[in-house]
Amino acid sequence: MTTTPASSVADYIDTHREAFLEDLRTLVHAETPSTDKPLLDAGLDVVRAVVVGLLGEPSAEARHDGGSYGDVLDLRWEGRDAEGTMVPAADAGDAVLVVCHYDTVWPAGTIETWPLSVDGDWLTGPGVLDMKFGIVQTAWAVKALRELGIGHPPVRMLLTGDEEIGSVAGRPHIEAAARESALTLVTEPSAAGNPKDRRKGMVFADLRVTGRQAHAGLEPEKGASAVHALAALISEVVALESAEHGTTVTVGTFHGGTGRNVVAGAAEALVDVRVTMPEEQERVVAELQALRLPEPYAADERLTLEVDVDANRPPMNPGPETAPLLERVVEIGRGLGRELQPTAVGGASDANFVSALGLPVLDGLGAVGEGPHAVHEHILLSGIAPQTALLAGILADAVK
Repeated sequence: MTTTPASSVADYIDTHREAFLEDLRTLVHAETPSTDKPLLDAGLDVVRAVVVGLLGEPSAEARHDGGSYGDVLDLRWEGRDAEGTMVPAADAGDAVLVVCHYDTVWPAGTIETWPLSVDGDWLTGPGVLDMKFGIVQTAWAVKALRELGIGHPPVRMLLTGDEEIGSVAGRPHIEAAARESALTLVTEPSAAGNPKDRRKGMVFADLRVTGRQAHAGLEPEKGASAVHALAALISEVVALESAEHGTTVTVGTFHGGTGRNVVAGAAEALVDVRVTMPEEQERVVAELQALRLPEPYAADERLTLEVDVDANRPPMNPGPETAPLLERVVEIGRGLGRELQPTAVGGASDANFVSALGLPVLDGLGAVGEGPHAVHEHILLSGIAPQTALLAGILADAVK
């Protein structure tokens, strides 16, 4: 990919920015909370209409039932040569897979008080950064390549609806599709325009203690406080941190009991652990599973501890299959007049799954912005064309 074609894509997107923004508005206003199945189903229909409206009917398509989670939509298009002629894939492994999630953390009704709106260079709205932009960006990148006569390989879009809550339904489809593809791209938000080359792995732990209720004033000795027992355990959980290895532990919520004057009969804490290395994930999982209530609570038969551990995502670190691709991305960026610096971040994405399989994956190719999951979530209008051109350059560079 040379400077001229890349610049042409950026110019094309600038010229069509209003149409790009209208597509983005359509997706942002189609609310898709991760836990609202009816809205997810309706929202995925909207996503499909926008993407197919830009790229035409796919050559192959499958919609996988997500059960109580969002469905997974798998769309495929043939490659194109420089003359715009469709080039059928020699085999499925020629395709470049682009993974996007359409679910967001924002509850139904958010759009009524926070519609997509412009404030200077900011375009703000629920889910615009994480990651409705990445869906629109992908379709417009392919559209631009076609209309500019720049060849691209077969493209496969996988749209998942439960990334924000662990990718329970999405993960097997992501892993299967990645195994069948030459390269996986993930258009999650960028790191200030830079791709993300390292992500921490995640471990979730739900700690629940059941005790016995009693009146706090009349007969406290007849109770066994679940809150006291669980609170005594928290220091052991936090001690699993390792600054040396980049392992962090956060007790995100702690709640229990029914009233000030009641010995608590139940308590729960939800724990988030982030790790940089597989061996650290294994250590943390083993130690969480081995947790026991400390004395004197362990000796009280009225108190029971339940620990549910989910090693949700493995850490993502660039291996020999991905490192050369990152170097190519930096070169493509230079063709756009940019000096990109692949960046490590603490958050996880669906790219973690692909990396753990030892397959090539590039992540953080989406919007430039800030505030994912926060009320100041926004993208920069000035980043739309450069990021879409970068993605288009990567696609064009993948032509065999």
